[in-house]
Amino acid sequence: MFTARYAQMVNFGVPASDVDEVRAAVTDMWLDGPGGWSHEWSQLGARYSADNEPTLAALAYGYAKFPVLADDVRRTALQKQVEQYLLAAPSFPVDFERRELDVPYQGGTTRVAVHIFAARGLPLDAPVVLASGGADGHKMDVHHMFTGFALGTGARVVAFDIPGTGESEIPMIPESREVVDGLVTFCRELGNGRVVHFGLSMGGYFAAYSGLAGIVDAAVNCGGPVEASFAAGKPWAEGASGIIGNLFGFDHQPTQQELDAAVAAHSLRPLLDKDDNTPMLVINGTADALVPIEDSLVFTGRRDTLVVMAQDETHCVVTKFDDAVALITGWLARQVA
Repeated sequence: MFTARYAQMVNFGVPASDVDEVRAAVTDMWLDGPGGWSHEWSQLGARYSADNEPTLAALAYGYAKFPVLADDVRRTALQKQVEQYLLAAPSFPVDFERRELDVPYQGGTTRVAVHIFAARGLPLDAPVVLASGGADGHKMDVHHMFTGFALGTGARVVAFDIPGTGESEIPMIPESREVVDGLVTFCRELGNGRVVHFGLSMGGYFAAYSGLAGIVDAAVNCGGPVEASFAAGKPWAEGASGIIGNLFGFDHQPTQQELDAAVAAHSLRPLLDKDDNTPMLVINGTADALVPIEDSLVFTGRRDTLVVMAQDETHCVVTKFDDAVALITGWLARQVA
């Protein structure tokens, strides 16, 4: 797991020397005790906390909960991550607010925690960027990206965890897209009515949905699946089948047949067949082992759509993340202007 995620860990802010220390200590992904992934990352988080470094502590506890909230030690790590993150909030380079919203869902409501970022002095009637991470990198884990959006776009940023992840109360099922509808409504009322949606990795799926359906004013899909990923028999690389199974609400390692049945209804083909999309940016690496290249190239030639494929780069262009984020930030700024 360190081989696949090392660059991300360092790029997201954990000092390389500390990542190396945890890497040397971890002997098992699921062991609940010394040598276990969550235990060792939690130890690092506790050390950062004792050293009055809540920003680093929140990052460490974020990795302690990785990849899914499948046991008590990871659920505890999420709680500690929230605590440390809120302690770090006064040091953020932007204004910050946390709200817990009751969003319409299936005839009732579901609670959605959102983090709102704004550059100092931003007018109340500014446009809004709705943003999320993915299946195993949630809103607090990609905090630096969202504060960068707030500083670089002239928009207020509303970050949330997609269904099936983080603080979400519901699994990712086709009906869970209703949560995005409700969040878009909240964002339109929060600012001047203009809303652009950004999604990273599996979050890109929801951004692709909102952009293709035309319910936002523009959308960015960075590495999200839309169709080919949900084909019957499609294997999920790098151990992702367990992550995806957890996302979809399974309480056990799903069989391929169970996964096929769960993912089929998520295909956005019905929306791809229409011409209702708002302006869209689709970006990913050509060497993505998780999401087939076809899920990005399917947008080629669509009206008002820019497709950017980074040659030989991996999922979400994480190895050249600064370049990708700069491109995305500039595109977002133009869309909210």
